[in-house]
Amino acid sequence: MSVLVVGISHNSAPVSLLERVALDSEGVHKLVADVVSCDHVTEATVISTCNRLEIYTEVERFHGSVEDLSRMIVDRAGESVEAMLPHLYVHYDDGAVSHLFQVAAGLDSMAVGESQILGQTREALRMGQELGTVGPALNTLFQQALRVGKRSHAETGIDTAAPSLVTAALSKTGPVEGRRVVVVGAGAMAGLATATVSRLGAGEIVVVNRTAERAARLATEYGGRAAPLDTLATEVAAADLVVTCAGARGVLLTAGMVGPRPDGLAVIDLALPHDVDPAVGDLPGVTLVGLKELATELHASEAGQEVAAVRRIVAQEVAAFVAARRQASVTPTVVALRSMATSVVDAEMARLEGRLPDLDPAVRAEVLQTVRRVADKLLHEPTVRVKELANETGAVSYAAALAELFALDPEAVDAVTRPAVPEAES
Repeated sequence: MSVLVVGISHNSAPVSLLERVALDSEGVHKLVADVVSCDHVTEATVISTCNRLEIYTEVERFHGSVEDLSRMIVDRAGESVEAMLPHLYVHYDDGAVSHLFQVAAGLDSMAVGESQILGQTREALRMGQELGTVGPALNTLFQQALRVGKRSHAETGIDTAAPSLVTAALSKTGPVEGRRVVVVGAGAMAGLATATVSRLGAGEIVVVNRTAERAARLATEYGGRAAPLDTLATEVAAADLVVTCAGARGVLLTAGMVGPRPDGLAVIDLALPHDVDPAVGDLPGVTLVGLKELATELHASEAGQEVAAVRRIVAQEVAAFVAARRQASVTPTVVALRSMATSVVDAEMARLEGRLPDLDPAVRAEVLQTVRRVADKLLHEPTVRVKELANETGAVSYAAALAELFALDPEAVDAVTRPAVPEAES
């Protein structure tokens, strides 16, 4: 059993293609259900953000599973296999562990070091647990990834190593202080945008959203005003800056709704799929900043020492996780071997009692202890060495070799129970 990741992200595909595979919560649930229905897939969950769609699975077979998972992403993009495959990536086993740890630490984000991905990773774990598609393997992997992400932010300055998407976008549109800002959406990115413009001294903040309650909640938190989505054109007409983060199906802000702005208007589109008609950027007096422009700049930014520090943490954690997983993989075999030895000792003591029914109890106890010590000493070195050898790379399965040499019952090995799946860390 091994971890397999198939995905697409801003590092492998243009924004226009990422928009084609963007999923809402219902779409993510449907994708997870489709994945676990595949042959050889035993566990699954999905990380879905505006910049990535990644399927995480525990599989019995690599070949076949890769094809099935890739096909699911291709189908959702509505593109040909030939057009999509160059933009997909695959990580397997130790590589999958390393990739997830880098994602959780913010190293793979468009804005290096951003912390939102940590919450999105936690959500993927929680969703898989609620759907019953995450078992012990992915649970352990994701729990550790969350700890790696937390450690990276606690022990380094990765949070400030590169600007967030919002900060980077605002740096292109001039000072925020005193300006009338309209934020479209009420999700995590909209919350970040609202908090940022509030901190930078926006003169007025208006939160426009399809759900009135969510808009009111976010606006109230930052001293702003909520407005329904059908008033968007009116609100934009009086705005100096518009930040869209809704990611709705279909364009929310068209060129006709904006019109020429001789007084100047800055529009930042952080949504995927995009909320703003690209033609808005061609209007006189309007500046449009989208993910496509930000991707190149943020990807090229140097995070320097902080990123290097996080990379060292990730490397340490990957090595420790892989070593622990390999040692754990031999535990069922070791337990089965010791159980077999105990059974042999018990059977021989029963035979001895049959031959010597009048054996003194004290002598029997001494003989039993001696035989057990002999069995323990004979098994000590092989069990210690098999755990050490499990950390070495190569094709040899020392656990399988041990089971073969001692003719262990496969069912006895499989009977060693695996831990239950705890809830995701908060």
